Amino acid sequence: MAVKHQFTSFEDAIANSELPILVDFYATWCGPCQMMSKILEQVNIDLNGQVRIMKIDTDKYPEIASMHQIQALPTLVLFKGGQSVDRMEGVLPAEQLIDRIGQFL
Repeated sequence: MAVKHQFTSFEDAIANSELPILVDFYATWCGPCQMMSKILEQVNIDLNGQVRIMKIDTDKYPEIASMHQIQALPTLVLFKGGQSVDRMEGVLPAEQLIDRIGQFL
């Protein structure tokens, strides 16, 4: 189940996390983003608390999307220790996404 958290800034949330954070940059009007949302729910269940998943609506937070050079939706960026360590664009199957994340756990 998704839990909404409030942070003083996106960068604080990334920098202060003990877990790797997978950020899903999406838009509500984006069809592939809707597909990715269900895949991320499965990934969250399968990884059982080993990674935190955060969603950023690029229409509501264009400055964050711009800062991280988001040019396609959906774009997934994995942060570890406050740094971007992997980046994926488009819809990926849960198994492939889990394998990519697993390299950084």
